[in-house]
Amino acid sequence: MNDDDDGRLVVAWRGGDAAAGAKLVERHLEAVHRFFSNKVRGSAEDLVQKTFLACVESVEGFEGRSSFRSYLFAIARNVLYRHYRDGADFDPLTGSVATRLADQGSAADRVATQQEHRLLLLALRSLPLELQTLLELAYWEGLADRELAEVLDIPTGTVKSRLRKARQLLDQELSGRATSPGLLASSRHTLEAWAAGIRDRTGIAGGKGRR
Repeated sequence: MNDDDDGRLVVAWRGGDAAAGAKLVERHLEAVHRFFSNKVRGSAEDLVQKTFLACVESVEGFEGRSSFRSYLFAIARNVLYRHYRDGADFDPLTGSVATRLADQGSAADRVATQQEHRLLLLALRSLPLELQTLLELAYWEGLADRELAEVLDIPTGTVKSRLRKARQLLDQELSGRATSPGLLASSRHTLEAWAAGIRDRTGIAGGKGRR
């Protein structure tokens, strides 16, 4: 996926080219679905629609200083946090979505066929939501540190320290949940395999060598 291509499509979209806007939506639709898939119960379709509607309404303000995908994920993050804050006292820096998904699970659960995948999904959503978001964007989407900083609205240096903290907490969750040393090892490997898969499929190098 090429950020320059996205930039040209955004310019055309703002100039009135509806087909360019439709192509942008099609290009990023799967990633936005994936963003919500392990963070909300049941279908995330409503939140996906809200994300793209907010993008349509605000695209005139996109100045191209960030990649379009980091701009879009920042919108998705705001939609997600509003979803959990509405009618409830929820702090994404400290609160996790684990209890909210305990009864029905998430869309990601329904496609996780291997035991280590299911374990990793459970461990991820036991983290504070901000750290879960950070790890999933880093490993599932391969966002570089600069893009992660834009999505979370924090300094790039803070991204590095939070990634380290998130990995430590995730490892603690995996260690506490794994029923065997082999399952623990394969679950740890799965996170790295996602990053490798991203590089193989898309050529995005953002997830390479993350620690």
